[in-house]
Amino acid sequence: MAKYLLDANHASPLVTISHSLRKRILNEMQAGHSFAIAAPVLTETLFGISMLPRAEQNRAEWQRLKPFVAFITIQESDAEQAADLQVQMRRRGRQLETVDALCATIALRHDLTLLTTDQDFTPIPDLKIENWLKPPAA
Repeated sequence: MAKYLLDANHASPLVTISHSLRKRILNEMQAGHSFAIAAPVLTETLFGISMLPRAEQNRAEWQRLKPFVAFITIQESDAEQAADLQVQMRRRGRQLETVDALCATIALRHDLTLLTTDQDFTPIPDLKIENWLKPPAA
């Protein structure tokens, strides 16, 4: 079964009942695939959904969903590797935010496919990326 790590742009739509991404992820969960969220991405996601007009409903819906999404903490080695990754990307002329570097490091450590729309991840070696919000090719 496939194992996925959610970036904030793929986690936030989960609180919207009618969102097509929510439906897809719930279907994939029923099929036995697993989903996780890293600590810094959870912070970004909760901040984002709490700033919307539907903040109370969003937080309540997240509470209903969170038992089905594994939570991954940051280890000291993740912090060290994330900093090294940021240095490596900067030397290549690319900017990688700290949260993104931690997310990539965690995905690599756990052999997870990162679900994201963020193109900043594309130059990271060995990182598996999918974008489930991208419209299907015609």
